[in-house]
Amino acid sequence: MPRITTPDGIALHYEEAGEGVPILFIHEFGGNHASWEPQMRHFSRRHRCITYAARGYPPSDVPADVEQYSQAIAVADAIAVLDALKISKAHIVGLSMGGFATVHFGLRHPDRALSLTVAGAGYGCEKEFEEYFRGVSREVADRFEKDGARAFAPIYAEGASRVQFQDKDPRGWREFADRLATHSDIGAALTMRGVQVRRPSFWDLEAELKAMEVPTLVIVGDEDDHCLQPGIFLKKTIPACGLSVFPKTGHTLNLEEPDAFNALLASFIAQVEAGRWRKRDPRALPGQIMRTT
Repeated sequence: MPRITTPDGIALHYEEAGEGVPILFIHEFGGNHASWEPQMRHFSRRHRCITYAARGYPPSDVPADVEQYSQAIAVADAIAVLDALKISKAHIVGLSMGGFATVHFGLRHPDRALSLTVAGAGYGCEKEFEEYFRGVSREVADRFEKDGARAFAPIYAEGASRVQFQDKDPRGWREFADRLATHSDIGAALTMRGVQVRRPSFWDLEAELKAMEVPTLVIVGDEDDHCLQPGIFLKKTIPACGLSVFPKTGHTLNLEEPDAFNALLASFIAQVEAGRWRKRDPRALPGQIMRTT
């Protein structure tokens, strides 16, 4: 299996396909590298596509110390993958936990990102739900550690923003749930405690986000309730940001609506590469309803 080693000695499994301008896919908490298969197959026809299993997700290493998991480390791992493959710049695409990593990638390494696609990101960002999110995240970590992924996966996979996938595509959802059941118990627990619980809200990063000029696409499902407002915040804050909302859609965007996701991402990348995805026109004043003079 192809593996790279991070600067702190963690081996990460990666897969790649295709040739051309690189796209790096970063997976969500409930998925792994295989969650990007519909995108790897579609985009490898004209791009060099790379996906990898985050630390804590076999066949990558599973460190046993929670201090080896953090938002900053997640970004460093993405950079380590690009460095090992001698890729200077790539389009960065992330879902949920991977979407947060994508935002932070743009903040920390804007020179390495051709564009950012941030899908289904926002859990824990809303200030009124911040403490609730941290508490339920710790509870989820405990359930993975004590009950195990195989026992807890069926419960987690029927969350409020996952049942849309189950209703639309029972076979696809079953594949997602079965994959979740194979996760490392301790890897899932430590990822939740080290990354999810401790990451900052987008609102805490407002000044940095306003200064980040990387072309950005935010994608949110309209029934992914706790990502809607964070998605709007990113749209209003990042200078060169567009927002797409998928109707009757939950959290697992790239698997739940793969055709729509692929078409939107392809259009975005084409506009970026043509130099046509620009900052908002300064004439488009947010406070103006109709011009009178």
